[in-house]
Formats: sequence, structure tokens, C-alpha cells
Amino acid sequence: MTLLLNRTDVESLLSMGDAIACVEEAFRQLALNNVTLPQRTVIRIPAHHGVHLGMPAYIGGNMDALGLKVVTVYPDNPAHHGLPTTIGILLLNDCRTGAPLAVMEAGYLTAMRTGAAGGVAIKHLARRGVEKAGVFGAGVQAQTQLWAAHTVRPLKAAYVYDVDGSKARSYAAQMSKRLDIAVNVVGDPRRAVEGMDVIIAASSASEPLFDGNWLAPGQHINGIGSHTPGARELDTAAITRARVIADLPDACLVEAGDLIIPIQEGAVTKDHIRAGLGDVVAGLKPGRENDQQITLFKSVGLAIQDVSTANLVYHRALEAKVGHTFEF
Repeated sequence: MTLLLNRTDVESLLSMGDAIACVEEAFRQLALNNVTLPQRTVIRIPAHHGVHLGMPAYIGGNMDALGLKVVTVYPDNPAHHGLPTTIGILLLNDCRTGAPLAVMEAGYLTAMRTGAAGGVAIKHLARRGVEKAGVFGAGVQAQTQLWAAHTVRPLKAAYVYDVDGSKARSYAAQMSKRLDIAVNVVGDPRRAVEGMDVIIAASSASEPLFDGNWLAPGQHINGIGSHTPGARELDTAAITRARVIADLPDACLVEAGDLIIPIQEGAVTKDHIRAGLGDVVAGLKPGRENDQQITLFKSVGLAIQDVSTANLVYHRALEAKVGHTFEF
């Protein structure tokens, strides 16, 4: 029997704290070589401005989870079709037999696991005493990134910049209520950088969001939004000034324009990526080395985040008797 879980089911079973714990452990298992993680397949649909991604993973160790996420990213969906930008489903398999355990909606899962990875990065890379975060973008990813940041390092205030002022205002109202902190809209990108302890780039921009020379010693950046070779949210100055930690260095060297473009320019080499996040979580390589260092986490998203989180959702669903069972 296979368990079918819709978005409402997944939302009811998954908290941000749980997602962060799952993703952190998945990164640890990755560093310990207990993971099989092929490079995701990418099919681009230029006629419809879409991308289709296939993301399989097996996580061994104490997790023993196997699955595949199929996710599509169509930026025109909200305006033209009344659909979310990101639509996904996840198939979770029994590691012992290969039988399908669950099929679940993965749009919400994707947002939560991406936020969770950002939370893990802030936990391990940001300075102590984090109080203020600057956020670029006002979409779903910007929501879960700030939520995760506040979960690992309780904030006093956040400042959001988006080219669409109405979206920024809506975001500020929603996140102020959710997190019970002041979330302020700023009209100048510099105000989302200067004086911030953490800077979150979670936009749909293809060009740099701010001047990397604005960065001050000790700041931490989460680079989340861009995940194609020709697009970047962070400029060359930001990259060269930061100690760069990637979710997976090999994946970022294929997909992350934030890093690929400065390498092509000759400003840095691939060795500028100092470690994978899993290496830092597992204590195999250092993350932040001192309070003056600018640190940067660059993420393109990994299937281990999805599979680890889905595995938890599945077991929670069994306990709570949530979802519908069916046979193929």
C-alpha cells in the first residue's frame, strides 16, 4: 500500500524546526559518504519559460531514506495561469524492497527544505548575537528563509527589499505576524545590507542585487535564489570578499552563476569554495574562522534535503493516520 499526501497533509506534519533538524542530518550523512546523490537532470522548456528537474537521492547511515522529487519551475505561472511558480511531487521508496511508500505534494516541501538549508547555514556560519536580517525578495523562498533564520538565531528585526513595493509590503505584514518581530520595507537595497548581521538573497533576479563592496566584516550571506549558470544575485566583489561554503561544491560549479561567472572572469578559481555545508556540519572542515570574516552560503538545492524531509513527513503521517492509502 502507498500513502498519498496532499499539501494540507504535509503542512500539518512539518514544522520548520523539524525540517532544519532533518536537513542538517542529511548534510552530515553526505559528508560522511553515506549518500548517493546523482546530479539532477534538467530539462529546459524555452517556449514556456519553464524548467523540469528530476532529483533522486539515497541517504544511508541512521536515516535510510530513498526517493525522487520531480519539480517544475515556471516563473510565468502566477500571472498567466493562476498556478504557483514551483510545482512538485515526491516519490518515497522502501529502501529494502523498492516498493513505493508514499507520493506527496512537494511544493511546500521544497519551500520548507530550502528554508531549512538556509537555517542550517546560519546556525553554523553566522556570528553569535545575530539580531537583524536583510532580505532580498518577497516570495515563498524569502518567507521560509527568514522563518528558518529566526528559528536558529532569534531576530529582533528584518528589512525587506523587493522591486515590487506591494509584494514587499505584503511580505512584511505576513512575516511580522508569523515571527512576532518588526519586518520593515526598505526602498533602497543598501538599507538591506548595511548594518545587517545576516543577508538573505532569495529573489528571482538574474543580475546582482547589491554592490558587494557594501558588505561589512562579520556579515553572513545566504545566496538562495539563483540556480542557473547565467544568472546571479551576488556580484564578483561579494564572492571574492567572502569565505564561500556551498551546499555541494560540484553542483554549484555546474549550476550557480554566482560562482561560475567570477570564475570565468578570472577573479577566483573553483578552490574559492572552501567546503561543502555537510563538511562544516560534520566538523570535518571549518566554517566561520573569526568574527571579522564575511561568510557566504551558496545553495542550488539538493535532493537529500527533499528525501530527508519527506521521510520524516511519511513517518509522522503513519503515526497521525493522515493521508489516503491506495494500490497501483
